[in-house]
Amino acid sequence: MIHVQYLKPFYTKLSGTTIRLVFAYQYFSITKDDETFHFIPIEGKEMVVNLNTMQVENLSEVFVFQRGNRFIRLPLYQLLLVSNVHEHLMPILENATQQAQPVEDVAHEIDSETAELIFLMEEQNLARLIDEALADRNEALFHDLMIERAKFHGGYAT
Repeated sequence: MIHVQYLKPFYTKLSGTTIRLVFAYQYFSITKDDETFHFIPIEGKEMVVNLNTMQVENLSEVFVFQRGNRFIRLPLYQLLLVSNVHEHLMPILENATQQAQPVEDVAHEIDSETAELIFLMEEQNLARLIDEALADRNEALFHDLMIERAKFHGGYAT
């Protein structure tokens, strides 16, 4: 069995529901038969994880580890099967999702502020159109706009 000795992403990028973990020299090492092999980024160097399903999406990526002049090539799917990489990966993913949640709260806050601004702008536009109808002495348009204004304010003309 292969044991992950050290796993720390060199770079982490959160985009939507996926997180990209990029690894570099000395940020990922494994132990096989009491020998430590260090990651070298000559083939694959990143893991892409879907945060909704917690599944690694780029399973065919090949990671290469080196000890002296010996190399171990492991496709990501095999590394996930024969090692304890999950134990090291889960805290990284949990930390990333905790950092992502405040961003979602800010996005929700921005959405509510935007909706409020749109409501105020529509209300001001309706008031401007009513003023124009009065200035043009367009009684039919004025009555239509007043009905629209009543709908806009929940059925009450104000």
